[in-house]
Amino acid sequence: MTLDHAPTPRRRRIALVTPILPVPHDATRGRYIHETARALSRLADVRVFLPQLRYPRIPGLAPRSFLQGIVGPDFRLDGIDVEAFTYPGLPGLSRATNGLVGGLALAPRVRAFAPEIVLAYWIYPDGAAAVHAARRLGVPCIVGARGSDIHVRSGVNVLLTRRTLARADAVLTVSHAMRAAATRDFGVPAGKVTTIVNGIDTGVFHPRDKATMRAKLGIDADAKLVVYVGRFVEAKGMRELVEAFRRLGSRDPRLQLALVGDGVMRAELEGLVQASGLGARTHLPGAMGPAGVAEWIGASDVLTLPSWSEGYPNVVVEGIACGCPVVATDVGGTREIVDAGNGILIQPRDTDALERALGEALARDWDHAAMAKAMGRGWDDVAVDTLAACERVLEARATG
Repeated sequence: MTLDHAPTPRRRRIALVTPILPVPHDATRGRYIHETARALSRLADVRVFLPQLRYPRIPGLAPRSFLQGIVGPDFRLDGIDVEAFTYPGLPGLSRATNGLVGGLALAPRVRAFAPEIVLAYWIYPDGAAAVHAARRLGVPCIVGARGSDIHVRSGVNVLLTRRTLARADAVLTVSHAMRAAATRDFGVPAGKVTTIVNGIDTGVFHPRDKATMRAKLGIDADAKLVVYVGRFVEAKGMRELVEAFRRLGSRDPRLQLALVGDGVMRAELEGLVQASGLGARTHLPGAMGPAGVAEWIGASDVLTLPSWSEGYPNVVVEGIACGCPVVATDVGGTREIVDAGNGILIQPRDTDALERALGEALARDWDHAAMAKAMGRGWDDVAVDTLAACERVLEARATG
């Protein structure tokens, strides 16, 4: 007697291109892309290519929005096969050619891996480089938008972004608001865009005993603790947050603030905090991984994210999954996460509104268990949806 066995599905070969991954000099950068790549690597053969613009060491030409640094070809990240490389550029001056130059550096590396499809996260210049490399190899390319790469575009960046999205075989967004922006602002046909909402590590982000977390972190048991997690850059609303904290803290001696992360504004923030007179009530533990972030959220009463722009802010999902209410700005896909049961939305760049909302959130009686229970989408779900998007593009290519 013979047994019929269904054939084992062949694992796809996917080249994933992104400039945004956690690196030693910026450990919080690209954490969600790392999680996506790690989960996708369990379903397919994935190699992650990390393009890095190499700028000359000329005073005054350093980028002002992110921590600059280069990792070498020996760079490794847990759970993924990663290949880091560099290509030359000048801040601002080479913007129009970065996609092409990056593509020329990327193409031979991708060719050696021989993927069936290229998947890029970050539209320009890296998505453009990925499209260029994919065209040279004769394979399709999907470009994924993450946030400011579609919401914060001006000048020549608008043209470069529009051109990259038009050349991609498909476009992924992390929120429905971003999908609408792709079609409305950049003319991408709606049928070409798929929204794949990010997940969280449910084994890390869950409710914790607040007293235990505070004892571990050295926070007063009766403190009113507000936590911010993310990059220290102007567009995250850092100045508005420190000013709102100063006002609230002058009226409430129990108020404390934790700024978890790092960035180009760190020295300025330290100065602002000291000038506010509340330095002793401000914690700056630095950048940390998911486990450390979850502990600070677990110790807090409110998480805040007063950004000027966002795609789909995962830290908001992580906060709510921990049972921590959120005060955030109504930008990007944040409205798709925050509702009356788990937080308060305000307009960006409005210090008065931020002050009022933080005060209200600290005073309100929240159903912490209910809000946490509603957040259960994991990274394996994201990987399944992402692989399905790749399959659709490959099927469309196969059928002409």
